[in-house]
Amino acid sequence: MENLKLSKEELQELNELKTEGNDITFALGQLEVQKAILEGQKNNLLNDLANGQERSNKLAKKLQDKYGEGIINNETGEITK
Repeated sequence: MENLKLSKEELQELNELKTEGNDITFALGQLEVQKAILEGQKNNLLNDLANGQERSNKLAKKLQDKYGEGIINNETGEITK
């Protein structure tokens, strides 16, 4: 059986396509890592937001128990009943 051989140009094109595919695969992997990092940061921020809302609700309850219901002016601290 006779072995056939690709031309120099065909071999070069084949290797270029392989390199391009490897580069794309590597870039996709990098994006997935970045995506995972961003998802982690997003989850941390959502937890921080939930904790802030919980603290805000506790403070609102504490102030309501002390001063009764009303509207607080955040600039002056005055309470309008």
